[in-house]
Amino acid sequence: LKNTQPQAQVFAMSNSELAMTYAALILHDEGVDMTAENLNKVAAAGGVNVEGYWAPLFAKLLEKNGVEDLITNVGASAPAAAAPAAGGAAAPAEKEAEPEPEEEEEEE
Repeated sequence: LKNTQPQAQVFAMSNSELAMTYAALILHDEGVDMTAENLNKVAAAGGVNVEGYWAPLFAKLLEKNGVEDLITNVGASAPAAAAPAAGGAAAPAEKEAEPEPEEEEEEE
């Protein structure tokens, strides 16, 4: 697939998203309310121009799921089960190998 977005636009989007992420972490550390206005203030203080939709988007997300929840639950979701190969059923899970009993050395 060919990227249809100009490189500058892609960079601006990632820059804005990163700026909002850092702004959210700063506000969380300072114990300040996570509002779109506060997120924009922090980004502006850092000299970052952010598209208007990022701050409300982040504020709404962080209203539902706090920063602590997002940080502590990174990768916590269970992976989806692998689909069986075409034409066959899923392979049975292998049993965990049992450790063999160690032979005791006899002292002479």
